[in-house]
Amino acid sequence: MAMRVENSKLSEAVELIAEQGLDGMAQAMQILLNEAMLIERARYLQAEPYERNESRLDYANGFKPKQLKTKVGEVSLQIPQVRSSGFYPSFLEKGLRSERALVLSLAEMYVQGVSTRKVNAILKELCGLEISSTEVSRATKLLDEELKRWRERPLSKYVYLFLDARYEKVRQDGCVISCAVLVAYGINEQGKREILGVSVSLSEHEVHWRTFLEDLVKRGLHGIKCAVSDAHGGLKAALKAVFPSVPWQRCQFHLQQNAGAYVTKQSRKREVADSIRAIFNAENLAEAERLLALTIKKYEEAMPQLTEWMQTNIPESFTVFHFPSEHRRRLRTSNIAERVNEEIRRRTQVVRIFPSPESCERLVTAIVMEISEGWLSDPVYLTLI
Repeated sequence: MAMRVENSKLSEAVELIAEQGLDGMAQAMQILLNEAMLIERARYLQAEPYERNESRLDYANGFKPKQLKTKVGEVSLQIPQVRSSGFYPSFLEKGLRSERALVLSLAEMYVQGVSTRKVNAILKELCGLEISSTEVSRATKLLDEELKRWRERPLSKYVYLFLDARYEKVRQDGCVISCAVLVAYGINEQGKREILGVSVSLSEHEVHWRTFLEDLVKRGLHGIKCAVSDAHGGLKAALKAVFPSVPWQRCQFHLQQNAGAYVTKQSRKREVADSIRAIFNAENLAEAERLLALTIKKYEEAMPQLTEWMQTNIPESFTVFHFPSEHRRRLRTSNIAERVNEEIRRRTQVVRIFPSPESCERLVTAIVMEISEGWLSDPVYLTLI
């Protein structure tokens, strides 16, 4: 999109360069870019500020400050926001990717021991920047302090709690092992989703999940009405110990996947999956229990192991029926974690094997912190009122 900056702003920028030479270049760029973003927002909204017309797509909603490092110096930008849609200035998209690549390159350097010389070559290619070993050390310290503050930040009341884990390869005592990355998600009283915490542990044993959950409570987590997760034994035991009175909802998605292991004939897998899905989609608890009884009776002779498994496990997914129907779609699974896991996988595959649990925790924290902060500007995830 071609954009013309207002003559007054253009003149102001030209005067700065004329008076200060290259020293005024950064400030001139700042003036031009901020004005260009205002013009782009107006074109995106199809309306000028305070203009009333039928073609308007959305409304302006203030500004978000951002510091941008360039070859001519640091530029302070005021990024225009809109109320409910996904506007972002087009010229910053490349800058955003470069910023993420920069963070990833630094993180990879921290965890892989890459030389400053090699990292400088990468950063110069990506961003036109160079850094010294002193700057690297300072950046490492500042990053660790920032990530620790985020992991230890105070929590408050959250209505729903979601728990999930994934695994990353980590070097420990000279061996490569799979460490569990434990992540907690919450829905706050405004219906917004947040990532509450992350921890890299040696496994999903009860002691690790319990320590993680107890830390959330110490930070102020309270008010949970329902906890949603898969049925890992260590996690279930930890939830029972830390939140004994909180109802537990077993993830229906994982539950249906587990059912496939008990279907003896490949030709009947689809049929069984449809029967289980019908149970989950029932209008109320009584109907779900009726459909479960019919399904058990249908398969008890042909697949007795399946029916025995269903009788014990399927009811663990019925907790959702005790909550408002408009909440059930969000509460029935732990799918809130799927997109996050995809992003973690995309970013951590560059490292492949972390040299320590601490280095893994550093990079994963940076990723989920970025995602969680982005969620704050998203529409309401679950309407609670």
